[in-house]
Amino acid sequence: MPAFLLKPRWLGLLAFVIVFGALCYRLGLWQWHRLEHRIDRNAVIKQHYGADPVPLDSVVPRGSEVDGETQEWTQVEVRGTYDASGAASVKFMTRDSAPGVDVVVPLRLDDGTAILVDRGWMQTDNSGQAPTLPAPPSGEVDVTGWLRPNNGAGGEAVRINDGQIRAISSDGYDEALDYPLRSGYLNLRSESPDPGSDLLLEPDPDLGQGPHFWYALQWWFFGLIGITGFVWFAISEARESRRRTTPTAQASVTRSR
Repeated sequence: MPAFLLKPRWLGLLAFVIVFGALCYRLGLWQWHRLEHRIDRNAVIKQHYGADPVPLDSVVPRGSEVDGETQEWTQVEVRGTYDASGAASVKFMTRDSAPGVDVVVPLRLDDGTAILVDRGWMQTDNSGQAPTLPAPPSGEVDVTGWLRPNNGAGGEAVRINDGQIRAISSDGYDEALDYPLRSGYLNLRSESPDPGSDLLLEPDPDLGQGPHFWYALQWWFFGLIGITGFVWFAISEARESRRRTTPTAQASVTRSR
C-alpha cells in the first residue's frame, strides 16, 4: 500500500467515499424496493379490473378497515339511498389543469350504516366557496364503484366545513352525520337509475412503474463515481510521487559513482 494513503487527508477522504458509497447503495436499494412495491400494486389492480363486482360486505364487513395493499380498487356493488343533506365537495381538485371539486355523498345502507361515494368531478371556479352540487338519484339506487381506503390526511382536512372537505375519509366526515360510516369510500363507476348528471368519473388508476428504476440506477451510479474518483486520484498521486522520487534516486546513483 502506498505510504501516502495512510496520511490523515487520504484516510479522511477514504472514509468519506465509503460512507457516501454506502449511502448511495442504500438509497438505490430503497428506490428498487419502491419499484417492486409498485409492480406488486399494479398486479393487484389488474387482477381487480378483470373481476366482476362483488358485494361490499364480502370485502369489507361492517366494523373492518379497508386494506389499501390488497383491497384498493376492488370493484364492489352496493344498494342504498343517498343522503343528499350530507353531501360535501372536495375542493381544489383539478382535471387537465381546470379547477373543480369532487362530489361526495353518503349512501345509506339497510343495516343503518353508510359508505361515502365519490360521485365524480365537476368544474368550478377557484374561489374556494362551496358550489351548488348536483342532486343524486332519489330512492334506492344500485351503485358500483372502486373501493378506496381513507385518505391519510387528518384534522380539519377531513372534517366538513361549510359543505367542503379537503380529503375524503370516513374519519372526521362522520362527525357531521348521525349514523356510522363504513371505512373508506367508493369511486363511482355506475348508478342505477342513471341520474344523467355531467359529473366526470374518476380516471383509471395509473399503472405505470414510475421513475424508481432510473432513480435506483442514478444513486448507484453516484456511488460508483465516488469510488472511481477516489481510485483515480490515488493513482494520480502515486504517479506524481514516483516522478518526485525518481530524479533524487538517479542523482544518488551518480554521486556514488
